[in-house]
Amino acid sequence: MNTARYIGNGALEVVDTEPVPPAPGEVQLDVAYTGICGTDLHILHGAMDARVTMPAVLGHEMAGRVASIGDGVEDWAVGDPATVMPLVPCGECAACRVAASHICYRLVFLGIDAPGSMQSRWNVPADALVRLPADLSLQTAALTEPTAVAVHDVRRSGLAAGERAVVVGAGPIGLLIANVARSAGAEVVVFEPSERRRRIVESLELVAVDPLAVDTAAWVDDWTDADGADVAFEVSGTAAGMGTAVGCLAARGRAVVVGIHSTPPAVDLFRVFWRELSLIGARVYEREDYEEAVRLLAAGAIPSETLITDVVPLDAVTEAFRAMDAGESMKILINCDS
Repeated sequence: MNTARYIGNGALEVVDTEPVPPAPGEVQLDVAYTGICGTDLHILHGAMDARVTMPAVLGHEMAGRVASIGDGVEDWAVGDPATVMPLVPCGECAACRVAASHICYRLVFLGIDAPGSMQSRWNVPADALVRLPADLSLQTAALTEPTAVAVHDVRRSGLAAGERAVVVGAGPIGLLIANVARSAGAEVVVFEPSERRRRIVESLELVAVDPLAVDTAAWVDDWTDADGADVAFEVSGTAAGMGTAVGCLAARGRAVVVGIHSTPPAVDLFRVFWRELSLIGARVYEREDYEEAVRLLAAGAIPSETLITDVVPLDAVTEAFRAMDAGESMKILINCDS
């Protein structure tokens, strides 16, 4: 079978490997499609060399079908369509004890801490599988993981129908958050400096604004009759984005920190105090987020055709990473059957 591996120094290789039968409690999947995400790019850039074990099989956004079943696994049959929630918690730490196992202190993330889905066959714990509807395209289903991120972010925010939401950053996750927020009944605006990305936002009949061309706080005041936004999602991972998110909120507004800030940003804590704002962390997802993501994708609420900008064979994985790194694409899927 074909396997794409990170071998260090910004390099990937595609090798022919022998599939290993699933162990007891595992399921082997025929991987149909795997998406490339920002975390995969961070690994390729060497930012996570201290964490990954090389050669490292990347990938965690996927969809496929059950190929074989290990001993002790019930409720799954060969051919069943499935995706994977790639989190393996310890079950014992403080987070796990308070039913927050998705932020387990010793979390094993498949595709980072253990082999991922950029391979033709992938063995995973059976309890990581999430069932897919038979009529849902596997290409579309490969967006389940990032959609679950967006669902979790919106759920953490407590966003209600009729509220106004600001999304800072229109990468794949920002676009997904905007669509999930809209599906929840919110009014949504997206701040994004890239003209190309703003055009994508507008093609989805969402409002897009260039934060470099306007005073974002004043723009939101005009939009909300000087009330401010109820929720802001900071997805850009930039200090300026954090300032925009906090600066546009109404009294008791909620700022959800989605983007990963490698350098701690300055936060206007006076405004947090003055308007009794809430800063909310949102990391990965829980099982209910995954199930809701599948429902939204199956219902056509997520613009998968707009988000998936290319599908390439596994042996073109290096070129696909370069395209993603250059910002040329929203979401590239790797066809792992090829």
